[in-house]
Amino acid sequence: MNFLFLYTELADYFLNCCKHLSTKGTVHIIRWPVNKEAPFKFEHNEFIKIYDKNNYTFSQLKELIKALSPEIIICSGWIDKDYLKLVKPYFKKIPTIVACDTHWKGSLKQRIAQVFSPLFLKNRFTYAWVPGKPQQIYARKLGFKAEKIKTGFYCCDLEKFNKLYCSRREKYTQNFPKRFLYVGRYYDFKGVADLWEAFIQLQTETPNEWELWCLGTGSLLPAEHPKIKHFGFVQPQDLNPIVEQCNVFILPSRFEPWAVVVQEYAAAGFPLLLSKEVGAREMFLEEGKNGFSFNKQNVSQIKNFLKKIISLDAEKLEEMSRHSHTMAQKLTPDIWVNTIEEIINGFNKN
Repeated sequence: MNFLFLYTELADYFLNCCKHLSTKGTVHIIRWPVNKEAPFKFEHNEFIKIYDKNNYTFSQLKELIKALSPEIIICSGWIDKDYLKLVKPYFKKIPTIVACDTHWKGSLKQRIAQVFSPLFLKNRFTYAWVPGKPQQIYARKLGFKAEKIKTGFYCCDLEKFNKLYCSRREKYTQNFPKRFLYVGRYYDFKGVADLWEAFIQLQTETPNEWELWCLGTGSLLPAEHPKIKHFGFVQPQDLNPIVEQCNVFILPSRFEPWAVVVQEYAAAGFPLLLSKEVGAREMFLEEGKNGFSFNKQNVSQIKNFLKKIISLDAEKLEEMSRHSHTMAQKLTPDIWVNTIEEIINGFNKN
């Protein structure tokens, strides 16, 4: 079988799912150029073929897809107008899927998309594939029937982070490292400046042993503080030696449709501190059991939850760690592959 993805920015977790899918056939991925602020170096097997969109004219892409003769086409969103044109000839001939991670907010832009969906989505795609419940509502608003909407589009490399969980448990059964961890880009919408401010305020008001380690890069200048350590951009294969020395994961985003990183660090056994804007919160955070949530841009709330974590004993942190790890197992790459097979089989039956 030939599986075709029309993709924007590649991610390590997506390629891991494709690796699992490649046991069923060849995975073809047409993708955008690598993001300069997240210059991941990807590894893939011989059954995953990657094509840089910029190296092809539209006509060449059209011929490429014709030559591949895919059994299914999965398109990441509708931002790329070329992708929409490329999908249209295959509508109702093979399963065509649009992936969407946007929440329904009822904005003017979304209401316009709702009105015009029959002209740019419903005449191109037979299915919608979304990460979770928050996106299902938008897919319904766009006109997709409930049975044509699948969840679980984003899934982490569960095996990798489960191994990290085991290695962390061996090292830190009762003596957890006193470090918070942030992994993400340095932008306003990620709320990282709110985190820095909250952490510095806490250290000023209630000095303690805890540190904040941050992995990422972006337009914001890193906050300077003796207990805040910045590592810059780190390749996935180089993460473990750093994150093994941390204990609680925090993502203070002001805007975050999903965030696969939440499942990753839940799988690794990190208690979670998440803003209520983080979409993955609904699947991987159980309030009070494996972490806490707070309102976006609320420095005071962030500070109070940092303080709460600091006050917990090792037994409670261990309990939260185990619960995070359990919550992360809800979604696996095999489930992701099964969803694609179910769509193909269901389409062929009809």
